[in-house]
Amino acid sequence: VQLVESGGGLVQAGGALRLSCADSGRTFRSSVMGWFRQRPGKEREFVAAIIQSGSTYYADSVKRRFAIYGDNAKNSVSLQMNSLKPEDTAVYSCAITSRFGLVVSTWSAYDYWGPGTQVTVSS
Repeated sequence: VQLVESGGGLVQAGGALRLSCADSGRTFRSSVMGWFRQRPGKEREFVAAIIQSGSTYYADSVKRRFAIYGDNAKNSVSLQMNSLKPEDTAVYSCAITSRFGLVVSTWSAYDYWGPGTQVTVSS
């Protein structure tokens, strides 16, 4: 499994970005795909996740602004980020797992991680 994110960059507050994550290895079908972020001086935090059934989960701070899309068979996941705020500035990482029955908002539920992509929102 080799996850690589793309789509990060600099955007003004109120703008939008779309992050993508692809698995070049793809040796198994993921059960859960998620996005986490680490803001400056903060711990890594859950952003969004999508499971095989198509159900999605979001952190309260991004609900109604972000949307996660994914293809578990291809281990590809994207994150559409709208109405961005300066506090969304962070390194965003995708993560996947093949396990089931886990709490998708906890980083320990995931087995594979991408290196991360920087998102900077200017005010």
